[in-house]
Amino acid sequence: QVQLVESGGGLVQPGGSLRLSCAASGRAFSTYAMAWFRQCPGKAREFVAIINWSGLSTDYADSVRGRFTISRDSAKNTMYLQMNSLKPEDTAVYYCAVRPGIRLLYSMSEYDYWGQGTQVTVSS
Repeated sequence: QVQLVESGGGLVQPGGSLRLSCAASGRAFSTYAMAWFRQCPGKAREFVAIINWSGLSTDYADSVRGRFTISRDSAKNTMYLQMNSLKPEDTAVYYCAVRPGIRLLYSMSEYDYWGQGTQVTVSS
């Protein structure tokens, strides 16, 4: 099994920044994709950003491209999401997820392991 623990959420003013972390433990995979999703109340969980095991492949939802940066530190088994120029519409619970394999997949149904989520609220 894999355990994922998110941290770093909180309340921030519009235009501010936050950095989310996702610490992984348990079973290790030689190849994998890790992703961030988010969910607003009453809405479906949506893809935010993804990174592969090498860190060389990343992708973003159009709504966050240019503002968010995904990265990972393999030595710490931790993935990050640097969020800049935050907007009220970024308010959501942010989840990290991981799936073994080489493919970058964007549907939440493709992911086997999830964290518990961390709340991000952007408000003045």
